[in-house]
Amino acid sequence: MQFSLQALWGQLLIGLVNGAFYAMLSIGLALIFGMLNIVNFAHGALYMLGAFVAWALLAQWDIGYWWSLLLAPVAVGVFGMLVERLALRRIAKLDHLYGLLLTFGLAAAIEGLLTATLGSMSRPYPVPEAFHGVFDLGFMVMPRYRVWVVAASLAVCLSTWVLVEKTQLGSYLRAATENSSLVRAFGVRVPLIIMVTYGIGAALAALAGVLAAPILQVSPSMGNGLLVFVFAVVVIGGMGSIAGAIVSGFGVGLIEGLTKYLWPEASGTVVFVVMALVLLLRPNGLLGRPVALHDAGHAERLPAGLDTARYRFALFFALAAAFALAPAVMPPVTVMTVMCVAVFAMAFNLLVGFGGLVSFGHAMFFGTGAYVCAHAAGRWNWPAELALLAGLLASATLAVVVGRLAIRRQGVYFAMITLALSQLVYFVFLRAPFTGGEDGIQGVPRGSLLGLVPLEGNTLYVFVYGVFLACTLMLYRILHSPFGEVLTSIRDNESRATSLGYDTARYKLAAFVISGAFAGLAGALKAIVQQMATLNDVNLAMSGDVILMSLLGGLGTFTGPVVGAALLIGMQNQLATLGPWLVVIQGLVLMGCVMLARRGIVGTVAHRLGRPL
Repeated sequence: MQFSLQALWGQLLIGLVNGAFYAMLSIGLALIFGMLNIVNFAHGALYMLGAFVAWALLAQWDIGYWWSLLLAPVAVGVFGMLVERLALRRIAKLDHLYGLLLTFGLAAAIEGLLTATLGSMSRPYPVPEAFHGVFDLGFMVMPRYRVWVVAASLAVCLSTWVLVEKTQLGSYLRAATENSSLVRAFGVRVPLIIMVTYGIGAALAALAGVLAAPILQVSPSMGNGLLVFVFAVVVIGGMGSIAGAIVSGFGVGLIEGLTKYLWPEASGTVVFVVMALVLLLRPNGLLGRPVALHDAGHAERLPAGLDTARYRFALFFALAAAFALAPAVMPPVTVMTVMCVAVFAMAFNLLVGFGGLVSFGHAMFFGTGAYVCAHAAGRWNWPAELALLAGLLASATLAVVVGRLAIRRQGVYFAMITLALSQLVYFVFLRAPFTGGEDGIQGVPRGSLLGLVPLEGNTLYVFVYGVFLACTLMLYRILHSPFGEVLTSIRDNESRATSLGYDTARYKLAAFVISGAFAGLAGALKAIVQQMATLNDVNLAMSGDVILMSLLGGLGTFTGPVVGAALLIGMQNQLATLGPWLVVIQGLVLMGCVMLARRGIVGTVAHRLGRPL
């Protein structure tokens, strides 16, 4: 019994330390969102930069821990202010989606650059001499450094809360958020305040990185997994709430530690379960407030009247001809992969470009379809058509569940809920006995079509080509049906659609389920083509890829996601030998699209021609 109590106290201590990191990162995110309305996806990269700056100061100039606690946050804070001044300020008045995408691309570029130049290996950082040893309390042993981390985190969190809530600078920050024009009239330099606020948030992330370096070691990927947990913590506490971030950060850490003691396998998912339960009872989080949204960030609507039946036929014929001839210049497997992810991108674009619902976890449906299809074909020996149907139905069912939980939220809350629930699905597939863990399901048999025609060679290509064209036609018909017109009107002005008598929640849920079903079919088809289903199909990077495809091709255009999918797969295949530099390039391309070409390639052409592409 004594051993059990020691183990319990030990896990609670670990949870408290994790909670200290969650709280520090959460207040930085909450500060940036609450004051700037920016969903800072680069926060994990800034946390990692803080740790790397501390490591570089020690390795290159023999500057120790105590100076690093000051110098690393200052350096990263200045970098954050430059990011706000040169990039984020240019998209400040646009939808939250663009700030989220820009910082997502920035995070990918930073991580890829450090991996390419310094390698992916973890680097140890020594515990300061002042914190060697432990506190022996009799019933448990507490390492001195971990006690220091908890104490320092509490001090920083409370100081930040006092700064924002109880000082004149904090009052200026809050006033600038509510009514910047009025604050400017009093002679306050609002742009400077906004830049400094982002710098403070970046500095807080860097400070957390320095504190974490002696515990977690320093690596380019150290902020990846932690960031998703922190987003869930922020949603639990309430977007923009400093107090909510502190309370939920430490609370989630303790709950995670207790879960590790009682049920270790569930410790990676408990934060997302807590998030779901909190949002069911308090839609804005524990201490949050309703989020003020900008106008939807979709592509500009194109002139009506040019989308004639003849034009539609010509556009579809050109698309069909391009993929029919593509195997002559590209490997058939590559073309089939493009068609699979193109269906995924079109399904995502239905939700975002035409429905105005920004899902940042759409890979959960793609991956679910892939895993269920692979299991049905490989373990149950189902024919290909039934395995594909199983993948589609499983993803549609998951979309119903996720949609009912998320669809009542708007904007940032919707995006963050889909992201967190996607991570929950990721952990399920990582732990589930039938998925093969990190190896995935390999060697998926393609079987025979209707039990008669083996799906190999040209037959497989014709089958995938037929499924792709059928999905294209169905999605096009959905968008040009009365349902699609209502969905577009909800995207443009939900209040007006409600006043006309439409049940907007039902329409958005229907769009979410349709999008999830087609995404699942795309994942299932990819499992048949590549004969495997892995965690890559359901992880955050896949959600990022489908966003990049849609943005690169053109959000709100029908053929844009297909072009974006072809370009991204082509770029990944041609530049695969570059290794981590490919991640840098993708991040920079995403940032470039957000900054310079928000209509995307097809959207820009369509705008110039005045035709809906």
